[in-house]
Amino acid sequence: MRAALATGVDTPLSLIEREIPEPGPGEVLVQVTACGLCFTDLNLLRGHYPFARFPVVPGHEITGTVAALGSGVTGLSVGDAVGAQFLYDSCGHCDYCVSGDQILCPAKRVTGIVADGGYAEYALLKGGYVTPLPAGLDPVAAAPLMCAGLTAFNGLRQAGAGPGSRVAVIGSGGIGALAIRYAAAMGARVAVVGRSAGGEATAKELGAELYVATRDTDPAAALKAWDGGANVILNAAPSNEAAAAALTGLAPDGTLVLCGYDNTPLTLAAQPMVLNRLRVMASPSGSPHDLRDTLAFSAQHGILPQVTPITLDEAPAALDAMGGGSRAAVASSRSDEEISP
Repeated sequence: MRAALATGVDTPLSLIEREIPEPGPGEVLVQVTACGLCFTDLNLLRGHYPFARFPVVPGHEITGTVAALGSGVTGLSVGDAVGAQFLYDSCGHCDYCVSGDQILCPAKRVTGIVADGGYAEYALLKGGYVTPLPAGLDPVAAAPLMCAGLTAFNGLRQAGAGPGSRVAVIGSGGIGALAIRYAAAMGARVAVVGRSAGGEATAKELGAELYVATRDTDPAAALKAWDGGANVILNAAPSNEAAAAALTGLAPDGTLVLCGYDNTPLTLAAQPMVLNRLRVMASPSGSPHDLRDTLAFSAQHGILPQVTPITLDEAPAALDAMGGGSRAAVASSRSDEEISP
């Protein structure tokens, strides 16, 4: 099989051929249909993850079909359409695992960072962490739902978004665009915070009723004037400064959710947080049951990202383009065609 291999920090991906692996006990061999390119893949090459294992095949937004099953795997059959996510596996016996919050397991392992992921024609995955795709869900367009979709959907519901609530989304890129659509489908009223007025038309097409351009308007003041403020602000931008600037646009008892962030300190005004009982939380992707719920909700409401096919050979260039601010992304398929969210 062909694969793209990350061999170290600040080193381009290498395109290689290797033997197709055979699944051992508890493992599932998946023939990859598509694998979205996530900013996490770029950060892997930038050395942001000291726990990374090199060499490793990147990619954790995987869809495909079950090609073979190891002993002890139940609930799946050869030929099933499946997806796999950021969470490769967990210990299975800590309090978080037994309560269904495997994503919080201290011993969790990450697909595409410590275990080979989806930039390849086949991926060897763990049985309990491979999720069946709902019938009718396009496996190519669905690949980014395994991370961007899961992160947005789970962040919103963990923060309490729902019918009648006011949800502000900072950034309308990959995670942000899906968060806007999920929030609207949940019955929430939606505002979008972006840098320039040029994003307003797209934001309103996705379901926003209010658009705030930070180049022209103070985002916190604009959100506070929105019937008293947002109940939830979801930061999908890779900027702690953007999140902090919007904080006081929350209504009392509101929640700021960090889905996007950078490596700078997050500095927040304490007094308005105390006086209004504001909360700050983060959303680290999700557990297997969260992915099932994300995919079911996406299928029910017809929520899929826009994708652009590219080839596996273009994976190194796609990562370079992403580092330069492009929305390029990559995914592999049997025909060596690839997609990008």
